[in-house]
Amino acid sequence: MTASPVSVPTVRQLRVRLRQTRRGHHSRSLGDFLTDLYILAWFVLMYGGVLVKVGRDYLHSPSGGRADAGERYWICVAAVLAGAGLAWQGLRMVGPLLVTPAAQTWAVSAPIDRRAWLLPRFGVLTAAAAVGIAALGASAAAMGAARDLADLGWAALAGASCGVAGAALSVVAQGARQGRRWPRLPGVALTGGGATVAIVVVAAHFAGRHLGHPLVRPLTAAIAGAGLPLAVAATTFGARALPRVDRATLTTGAQFATAAVTAAVWLDPSLLAGVLESRRWRGIGRVRSRPFRPGGRWWALLQADVRRLYRHPSAIVTWSALVLGQYAVAVALPSVAGVTHVIGAYLAADRLTGGLRTLSRSPGLRRALGGSETALRLVHLVVPAVGAALWWLITVPVGGAHLGGVEILLVAGVVGAVYRAATRPPMVHGGAVVETPFGLIPVDLLRQLTRGLDVLAVLVIAQTLLT
Repeated sequence: MTASPVSVPTVRQLRVRLRQTRRGHHSRSLGDFLTDLYILAWFVLMYGGVLVKVGRDYLHSPSGGRADAGERYWICVAAVLAGAGLAWQGLRMVGPLLVTPAAQTWAVSAPIDRRAWLLPRFGVLTAAAAVGIAALGASAAAMGAARDLADLGWAALAGASCGVAGAALSVVAQGARQGRRWPRLPGVALTGGGATVAIVVVAAHFAGRHLGHPLVRPLTAAIAGAGLPLAVAATTFGARALPRVDRATLTTGAQFATAAVTAAVWLDPSLLAGVLESRRWRGIGRVRSRPFRPGGRWWALLQADVRRLYRHPSAIVTWSALVLGQYAVAVALPSVAGVTHVIGAYLAADRLTGGLRTLSRSPGLRRALGGSETALRLVHLVVPAVGAALWWLITVPVGGAHLGGVEILLVAGVVGAVYRAATRPPMVHGGAVVETPFGLIPVDLLRQLTRGLDVLAVLVIAQTLLT
């Protein structure tokens, strides 16, 4: 007796079967879904309207400090370009196409048409990117010098074309072979463009040159004219790249998304930080080994911490970007330059605490290195402390009011805040709670989450009072 051949179901048949199965376990009505959608749209419109009004008041305010209208406009353009570069990196980090663990095991691993399975997700991704970026473009035009509905229409069209092109190209990058370098280029080009615009604005400000603000319609029309063909070509290439999106890339994006959701639910950022750190070091792959310079035990540990920065250059890039950001804030919004000076020093030093965080989260590593835990942590605090002091010295000219010797105490406080945040113990979710008229407040959990930030808040308040 011969066994009858088993036919592989089509993607359409598989979706119909899954839809029928979900309906048997689905207890949520259509009215509940529409109610949630209405509440979400209401919040987006309400808070979006407030942000648009605040941004328009800032850009058109006659009392903008030392920055004229042109400088404020171009700083916003630099921020948009940098934000687009970060969004590209975020899309590549998430996937952008991903599937659930069950679909990874039972659907993606099955001999079905990969393009037909991923095509609806690709369509939803591009449509969401078109709608979201079009709304952001229209909002940006409303903040700027938009005069009529035609300006808003051109801005929305430019945003939609850029959103579709970015989403589709990120799918092409997801399907690219390992080792290709071009997927990094769009993010580097966009963030580099934003940094270049910010440098030009800052240099023109201190040189006393006047910058005219960009006009909405010519700029958005040019972007839309270049973006529409790019969006069509990128969508075509993205649809063709769907069969090359393998199971490994889908799994990697799902792992990151799961870690992000888990960290948000459990209020434990270390869960997401661990995934990001492991992905970062796997991306480096291999390094060139070199011996340390002769010296004592603590000198070798300090060299290892410095070498970590050399092998992880994004920390130095972020440190430099925060320097440029402080100068841009001093030009565009000088009234808050003192507050951002303290916060920027904290963020810059925090990016240099990779060795201190790794040491604090690994008891086995501390036992293997030997010596007292305090001495080990202090030797790994040298790099963040030097980085904070150097960052403060570079940004002193645009740090608001000069406080003399008090600034030394502020830098020491920033280093203490960074040390306190980096050496935070594992989260404990069984602490005390306080009952209030607004519900239960997990006091102990909030105390753990604000470790380090509490010291930073005290420093910001002290800096505000002293100036």
